[in-house]
Amino acid sequence: MSAGNLPRTEANVLRGHEGAVLAARFNANGEYCLSCGKDRTIRLWNPHRGLHIKTYKSHGREVRDVHVTLDNSKLCSCGGDRQVFYWDVATGRVIRKFRGHDSEVNAVKFNEYASVVASAGYDRSVRAWDCRSHSTEPIQIIDTFSDSVMSICLTKTEIIAGSVDGTVRTFDIRIGREISDDLGQPVNCISLSNDGNCVLASCLDSTLRLLDRSTGELLQEYKGHTCKSFKMDCCLTNTDAHVTGGSEDGYIYFWDLVDANVVSSFRAHSSVSGQGSDVMALPLPWKFKGIVRMASQFVGKCCRNVCAACLPAYADIE
Repeated sequence: MSAGNLPRTEANVLRGHEGAVLAARFNANGEYCLSCGKDRTIRLWNPHRGLHIKTYKSHGREVRDVHVTLDNSKLCSCGGDRQVFYWDVATGRVIRKFRGHDSEVNAVKFNEYASVVASAGYDRSVRAWDCRSHSTEPIQIIDTFSDSVMSICLTKTEIIAGSVDGTVRTFDIRIGREISDDLGQPVNCISLSNDGNCVLASCLDSTLRLLDRSTGELLQEYKGHTCKSFKMDCCLTNTDAHVTGGSEDGYIYFWDLVDANVVSSFRAHSSVSGQGSDVMALPLPWKFKGIVRMASQFVGKCCRNVCAACLPAYADIE
């Protein structure tokens, strides 16, 4: 993918949330998108047509993250009410509420088979939940972190988590092995390269760091954006040619993977609006003013609806 094909302009704006939007996630093929926020709702959109399809309501506090299964039949969500919700997409019914976190839940992910949900919390733990069981208790608890866990990724056999304690930890659930890479800076978001060999970590020193997963070697650092107080998502494009991430000044940045030069940037939002004076003590996700903005270009060029609010790894980037 050449730098000339990277998104540079706004393609759509989705309006409807009555408060700050805390996350936006695409389904696997990029046809639909989900957003969640301070108004305690999850909203399903057709971003191509700018249409709101459905609203999901049951959370008692803000919704911080949402994820959809590969077949689009189920959702999982989490937030300030300390619970993980498991939803039926078509009916909007809550199938199960998983309880066990002692504080706010920051991130959720399904495994590949949608049989397990993993969640990351402010209580310094990662918990796994069985979607096939009627039990609402976790089937596994990982509590080796020393601070809030902000982001998780799943492979077939591993849970990878990034924490404010400055570590990216990999847990092999088959053999019970943990590998910890200490970055020395609070980690607020992680994502995997498409080949699964590298992990990209967004840190609160305004630096993205690319690590070799097999050795822990720091391969590259990406700078130029601002990320000091808020959670900013990051990911690699589908060709792994570019790294992209958000910035507290409202800009989206693209870097060349190899030489780490900024090759493109554009303003998606006016700024990030904060709450409170000590975000590190209460690490809330980034906040935007009730809208989800979509960046162009579209199919066949670069991005099929990359959300400028968070640039999720689920965007279908060609």
